[in-house]
Amino acid sequence: MDYSDLRRQAAYMKKSLFDQGYLDEQFYQLEDLQDDVSPNFVEEVVTLFFKDSSRLLSNIEQALEKNSPDFQKLDSLTHQLKGSTSSIGALKVKNECTLLREYCNKENLDGCFRTFQKVKREHAILRQKLEAYFQVMTCNIYLLFCVFCFIFFHIADFWEAYFKSAAFIALFFHDAFLVYLRGLVQNND
Repeated sequence: MDYSDLRRQAAYMKKSLFDQGYLDEQFYQLEDLQDDVSPNFVEEVVTLFFKDSSRLLSNIEQALEKNSPDFQKLDSLTHQLKGSTSSIGALKVKNECTLLREYCNKENLDGCFRTFQKVKREHAILRQKLEAYFQVMTCNIYLLFCVFCFIFFHIADFWEAYFKSAAFIALFFHDAFLVYLRGLVQNND
């Protein structure tokens, strides 16, 4: 698979996330904040979102499991989750949070349970889809890096004496990038 295939795949994956209603325009605004200084900004923000939202989901589940749940606390936790989902553009999860808050305000425990299950399901699906998307994006970056190294080493061969130390530096960064990718894979497991 070459770079243009990976770019097309990433574009298709992102378009699908929008077409299927998983993401809204806020995700584009988040991407607008990404630049050369922080090329993984969106992935880092989304990773933090999933860490924080997983904690909130756990807290909501604990609140629901009580014999007589505190609907105000449940609503407050759901409000926090809804705010987090809005910040990354997680449309389906946000919509389910809105419905969950309505059931909290009505103190409808059955409605809360059913809707919370939908929130968890949509959250898990979104996580899976975004992780796959970011893996393709990481492959894009790695492929570009490999092309850069290929070109660089051909130039280094030509100018061997001059670029000897630069080639060593490129190998060092290549190895460092591989360690980084292994860490991503282990974190996803």
